Amino acid sequence: MVFTVYTIEMAYARMRELQDLANRSRAHQSTSASKRAAKKHAKKR
Repeated sequence: MVFTVYTIEMAYARMRELQDLANRSRAHQSTSASKRAAKKHAKKR
């Protein structure tokens, strides 16, 4: 059996990818939702 090393960094990078895709798909529906999401991300950093 092959065990792939799945690190926190890899999981975090994947999570960011999914969030970026979600934000992009949400952006054309309503600008207020994407603005709220952007503020949340800014606080996390």
